[in-house]
Amino acid sequence: MKTFRENIWADGEYNYQAAYGFVPNIHTYFHDDDEKRDCMVVVPGGGYCMCVPTEGEIVAKSFYDRGMNAVVLTYTTDITMSVPLEKQPLYDIGRTVRLVRKNAEDWNLTGRIFIVGFSAGGHVCGSLAVHFDDVPESNPIYADFSCRPDGVILSYPVITTGEFTHIYSVWALIGQNAPVEKMEYFSLEKNVKEDTPPCFIWQTQTDGLVPVENSYLFAMALRAKKVPFAHYVFPDGFHGLSVATLDFFKGKFGEPYTMEQVDRAVAAVKAGKGINVSQQRKAELEQQFPDKKETFSTENAPDPDFDQKVGLGEDVSKWVDLAMTWMKRI
Repeated sequence: MKTFRENIWADGEYNYQAAYGFVPNIHTYFHDDDEKRDCMVVVPGGGYCMCVPTEGEIVAKSFYDRGMNAVVLTYTTDITMSVPLEKQPLYDIGRTVRLVRKNAEDWNLTGRIFIVGFSAGGHVCGSLAVHFDDVPESNPIYADFSCRPDGVILSYPVITTGEFTHIYSVWALIGQNAPVEKMEYFSLEKNVKEDTPPCFIWQTQTDGLVPVENSYLFAMALRAKKVPFAHYVFPDGFHGLSVATLDFFKGKFGEPYTMEQVDRAVAAVKAGKGINVSQQRKAELEQQFPDKKETFSTENAPDPDFDQKVGLGEDVSKWVDLAMTWMKRI
């Protein structure tokens, strides 16, 4: 397996105010051979406050094991919820698709690029699906490459800013008092177009964090515009099931590199260098992230509901194979 990390923005291109030295980047999972393969861009969720490791490497390896090359995108988030992200995550995913497409020959890729997002990461991917023509590119290296993905997989996605929204994701993205036009722009079901790429959507009916209505709203919007899509709703399961494999339930998610920006932001806040961070939020972060080397650990206490949770994977874990079948049809 060929693995490396690469920043998606060159020096001077990235200026998000609350980055604290972080630059959005990709980690690769490429086959070490000469076969040209489709590429999957994995976009973790985390309420636009972080990119959770539970939806990073373990997902990339699931598609790698099925013959694809994969990259994990760590995009811009804000754990302090102090500097609205606005379109920066959209620009991050747009640049990533262009970067991968530009390097297709060198990286033994077919040029077919799919993106898979989870929860708020689903909103990032859905935003590109409906707004790909609204992602500028000033770097001539990438200007000739489209950022429109060939297909989009949305896993328990945040879609709407309306009645069924996940309000904390919206607040991190555009603030608590965003004008109507911004709310409308990021309510993705209202922005589907005829040239939105084909989509695969899945969620559980019992999702207790992001209402399943989000998936239905987007599916119906796709249907209205005659955009090809698949839509699976599993009867039971909690939010954040990722690939729902035994490794997932055992906490074997892979390396937690997607937490880099959170680590940097928390350290800055604790050092009194946070940007526009309220005292209340500072106290919350100090409690949420006590002093330790990393803000994420896979060393979990025994779970008394382990067997019950594993049972959820009997059907939910099949979504990856369903998605592979779907991609062959595009």
